[in-house]
Amino acid sequence: MELNAKIPEGPLEQKWDRHRFDMRLVNPANKRKYQIIIVGTGLAGASAAASLGELGYNIKAFCYQDSARRAHSIAAQGGINAAKNYQNDGDTIFRLFYDTVKGGDYRAREANVYRLAQVSVDIIDQCVAQGVPFAREYGGLLGNRSFGGAQVSRTFYARGQTGQQLLLGAYSALAAQVAAGKVKVYPRTEMLDLIVVDGRARGIVTRDMVTGKLESHLADAVLLCTGGYGNVFYLSTNAKGCNVTATWRAHKRGAVFANPCFTQIHPTCIPVSGDYQSKLTLMSESLRNDGRIWVPKKPGDARHPNDIPESERDYYLERRYPSFGNLVPRDVASRAAKKACDEGYGVGESRYGVYLDFGASIQRLGEASIRERYGNLFHMYDKITGENPYRQPMRIYPAVHYTMGGLWVDYNLMSNLDGLFVLGEANFSDHGANRLGASALMQGLADGYFVIPYTIGDFLAKHPPSPVAADHPSVKDAERGVRERSEKLLAIDGKRTVDSFHRELGILVWDNCGMARNEAGLKDALKRIPELRDEFWKNVRVAGAAESLNQSLEKAGRVADFLEFGELMCRDALTRTESCGGHFREESQTEEGEAKRDDENFCFVSAWEFQGVGKEPALHKEPLEFEYVSLTQRSYK
Repeated sequence: MELNAKIPEGPLEQKWDRHRFDMRLVNPANKRKYQIIIVGTGLAGASAAASLGELGYNIKAFCYQDSARRAHSIAAQGGINAAKNYQNDGDTIFRLFYDTVKGGDYRAREANVYRLAQVSVDIIDQCVAQGVPFAREYGGLLGNRSFGGAQVSRTFYARGQTGQQLLLGAYSALAAQVAAGKVKVYPRTEMLDLIVVDGRARGIVTRDMVTGKLESHLADAVLLCTGGYGNVFYLSTNAKGCNVTATWRAHKRGAVFANPCFTQIHPTCIPVSGDYQSKLTLMSESLRNDGRIWVPKKPGDARHPNDIPESERDYYLERRYPSFGNLVPRDVASRAAKKACDEGYGVGESRYGVYLDFGASIQRLGEASIRERYGNLFHMYDKITGENPYRQPMRIYPAVHYTMGGLWVDYNLMSNLDGLFVLGEANFSDHGANRLGASALMQGLADGYFVIPYTIGDFLAKHPPSPVAADHPSVKDAERGVRERSEKLLAIDGKRTVDSFHRELGILVWDNCGMARNEAGLKDALKRIPELRDEFWKNVRVAGAAESLNQSLEKAGRVADFLEFGELMCRDALTRTESCGGHFREESQTEEGEAKRDDENFCFVSAWEFQGVGKEPALHKEPLEFEYVSLTQRSYK
C-alpha cells in the first residue's frame, strides 16, 4: 500500500490557496443531488454539517447523545488558538505554525500544520459572527491569554467554558440547516460498521439506542467526526461515552490507523481519589497562567500547604525551565509532575499530586480578578474536592486527555479509503506527538468550517451521484456482521461485568503504555491483552436483549473494540523505539531526563493496516519531510 499525502506543490504559505484554486467545484444545482453522512456532532461534525448544508448538500448527521449539544466538545475549557496578534506581542501565522510543529516534537506534516495556522484567524471571526461570547479587554478587543508551549498570548476564551460556547455557536448554525431541511439529525444512534462498496465508503450501519433497531444509511461520502480513544485507559478526562468504535470499525474495513500510541497526558487534572472512580476531571490548562506549580522540598512532607513557607517549596517548572516556567507544553509538565511524585515529593493522601497555587496571583491581582477569570473552574474544584482553591492550593496530577493518533488522512482529510473523510480528533494529522493546549478546538473548527467544504467538493466533482441499492451484498454483509456480533455478546452469559474488563484493560494499558513505556512492559502488555480479550469473549455478562434499550450491550461492544485497539496501541509503541512528545520510552532519554528523538530512524507516520483480530498488522510508513523548520532537540529552558 502506498500512502499518498497529496501535499500540494509550491511555497508553504501558498499551498492551501493554490490548492483551493486547483480543486474542482460542484455547481449549486448539482450539490442538491448528493447525500453525505456525518458521524459525530461535536465541533468538527457540527461545523461540517452546518457548512455543507449551507452549501446545498443533503446531510445525515448521527450522534449517540440525546442532542447534538451534548457532544464532548463542551468539556473543553481553556480556549482556542488563533494568530491574530491582538496583544502585539510578536505572534504571526508562522510562529503559531512553528510552535505547533515544535510542540508536537516534529512528528506532524508541515503542510497540514501551516494550513491550520492560516485558517485560525478566520475561525475567530466566524465564531464572533455566530455570537460566541469571547472575553474582551476594556477597550473592546477580544481578550487573549497564554497557554503551554508558547511565549505569546494567542488563546481566545470564554471563561472556562470555551468549548461549550463554541459548540453552541456551531449548533445554532446546524439547527438553522435542520430547519431549512438540508440536515437531518439522528440522535441516540450509534454507528456500528462502515459500508464499503468497490473500495469506496458508501454508508454506515447504525443501531437505534432506544429501540435497538439496526438500519443502513447510504450516501456518496462518509465523514467520521467521532473524537478520540482516550477511554481505552478507563480513567480519563473524557466523557464515559467516548469510544473508538466508529474509527476502529472503519479500520477493520480497510482504513489505516496512524500513530495509535500517541496519546496526550494533561498535567492539570484532579488526582484519583479511590478505586470507585469511573472518570477523571480536568482543570483547564489556562490555570497555569496565574497558578504556580510546586511540591515541598522535603519528601513526604504532610503539612498543610499553607503551613509550608516559601523557602521550603520547590517551584520545579520555574527552576528547570526558566524561559517558559509553568507554561511548558503538556507532556513536559506531566513528566515533571510524575518525576516529582515518583521521587517521594508528591502531596495528598495518595502522594500522587502536586500543588497548583494561586496565592501570589490573588495577592497581586485581587480575588475578584481571579474569580472573573476562573470562577467556574474554582467552583467545580471546590465541589469535587471540598477544598477552597481561593484559600489553599489546588492538588493536580496528570491524566489521559486527548489522542493525537487516529485514522490516517491525506491533505484533503480523506483516508486511504475513497470517500471516507476523517475530521478533528478522529484523524491523526495536525498535532504530532503532543498537542499544544487550545489547539483541539482550533483543529475541529478548521476541518469543519474551512477545509472539508473545499476538499469534499473536489472529491464529489469526480464522482457523479450514484445510489447504492439497499440490498447490495456489501450492505447485507455489514448488517449481518453487526447482528451476529450483538447476538454473540448476548449469548456468552458469563460471570464478569463489562466494566470489570474495561477497568483491567485500562490499568494494563496505563501501566505499560501511559506516561512512560519500556520494552519489557510493552511486551508484557502484548501478551496479556489477548489473554484478557479471550476471557472477555468467554466470560463477560451482557444482560437484556438486542432489540431494546440496552446500555450493557452498548458498553460491551465498545469495550470489545478497546480490547482489540489496545493491542495495536502497544504494538505501535513497541516499534517506535524513540521518545517524542507525549510518547516517552525510558530507554531513550537525555541526561536530563527529557524525551530523546531518533530522527534518522523514526521521522515518519506509523500507519497500520488491519490483518485480522490477533494477527500482526502491516506497518506502512509515511516519511515526514521538514523544509521550513529545523529538526532540533526541543528545549523550553
